[in-house]
Amino acid sequence: MRQPTPFFAAFGSLLFGRRPRGQLGKLLGDTAGGRSLSQYQEAFGEFIPQALLHRTKEKENSRERIFTPQVTFWAFLAQVLERGSACRNAVRRVLAWCRHEAPQEVAPSGGTGAYCQARTRLPGPALTLIGTDLAERLERNVPSAALWLGRRVKIIDGTTATMPDTEANQAVWPQPHSQKPGCGFPLVKLVGLLSQASGALLHVVEGTHRQHDMALARQLWPRLEPGDVLLADRGFCSYHDLSVIAARGADAVLRLHQARKVDFAQGEVLGPDDRLVVWQKPRQRPPGCTPEEYAAQPATQRVRLVRYRVATPGFRTQEVILVTTLLDPVAYPATALAALYAQRWDIELHLREIKTLLGLDVLRCLTPEMVRKEIAMQRVAYQLVRVLMQRAALQHQVPLARISFKGTLDSLHHFAGTIQALTGRTRRQKALLEDLLRTIARDLLPHRPGRVEPRAKKRRPKNYHLLTKPRRQMKIVAHRSRPSKNSRVTN
Repeated sequence: MRQPTPFFAAFGSLLFGRRPRGQLGKLLGDTAGGRSLSQYQEAFGEFIPQALLHRTKEKENSRERIFTPQVTFWAFLAQVLERGSACRNAVRRVLAWCRHEAPQEVAPSGGTGAYCQARTRLPGPALTLIGTDLAERLERNVPSAALWLGRRVKIIDGTTATMPDTEANQAVWPQPHSQKPGCGFPLVKLVGLLSQASGALLHVVEGTHRQHDMALARQLWPRLEPGDVLLADRGFCSYHDLSVIAARGADAVLRLHQARKVDFAQGEVLGPDDRLVVWQKPRQRPPGCTPEEYAAQPATQRVRLVRYRVATPGFRTQEVILVTTLLDPVAYPATALAALYAQRWDIELHLREIKTLLGLDVLRCLTPEMVRKEIAMQRVAYQLVRVLMQRAALQHQVPLARISFKGTLDSLHHFAGTIQALTGRTRRQKALLEDLLRTIARDLLPHRPGRVEPRAKKRRPKNYHLLTKPRRQMKIVAHRSRPSKNSRVTN
């Protein structure tokens, strides 16, 4: 018979054994294999390597908590998939689940402090590994017919994102110099390597806005594999980078940099507007190239120049010159290269999906550590949606490029709750998942070849004053409707 001791209470568990776990503790410790905490766990649980989210035997995630790594991960993922979802929404999701599954147990409080601390304990490398594992899964399921002339094409480009104006964020990612102190936001630059066939975000690196895209892209060249074809715009075209890519056994199709002048009257003629030329190694070491890398570069490099005209009305560019290391005009015709470069715009669409639909354009975390975790979770969420799109495309034999990312995300939001409600009813749940894939496959984008998409907004924003001073110092003269030229901003 157990006897509680009022003295030396810390020895109670050693003398009489541990207190039996409550039903709530059992549920929270077994969410990966039993009842799902989140509706998204029921849809995506099989794709997440659960070993990366297990409790550790020591350090941060060793204690038995309500917000275990699994619980925190799925709550964090729901915040990303539901853009604008606050931390209190994630806590209330967990609270409602606990009260439903274990009503007799004491549920966690409705405060967000414990959840926010749990997010800081989520291992950042594990989130990165989950995103990479999903990218590799997407690449493995790419059919051979989706490859470009039997080659895997990878597209690279850069973008930016803002975040809350905190001292910690400003120290790592300072705001642009054009913005006054207290009136701008920290700006992070991201360069991503995406798969042209699957749309997977293979790798991503971050830096400050002062770093050129090329400086960050050089961190991704080791990620290229022999046989890959890199597709990029002219900002990535340089002798040094072409030699590094070629040394890895990969090839590149780039637009010629505007500073390099060419003469199609020179070089070996491979066809109309198709020349094989020899580039000389730069006499001076370019910025960002170490002396060792400069010494390892070959003295000359053979490249192929392809010129073609864009005849589609409304397009800005009328003439395009490509530079490539694919030198065989028979295996890689000039028309195929031109058609491939037209697909470079796909990365702009994929980045727009992540920034506009998932919310990467405006990050919400207050510290650099959490900002990096938020970026990693954005990548995980994007990959999971792409997994659904790919499965629907393969199962129903429709082109992956025609499936709508926004339509897939909306369908997931509507189906996920019902899928979770059918937990334990395997047959009905499987049938509903099939209905979800069928709905995604039917929501095809219209085929509009050559459609012009100008970067312009039709709806006018509200005509507010611009913040030219810190908010606590800014005072605006009252006006009737719109700010006019005569309106003055005073202290």
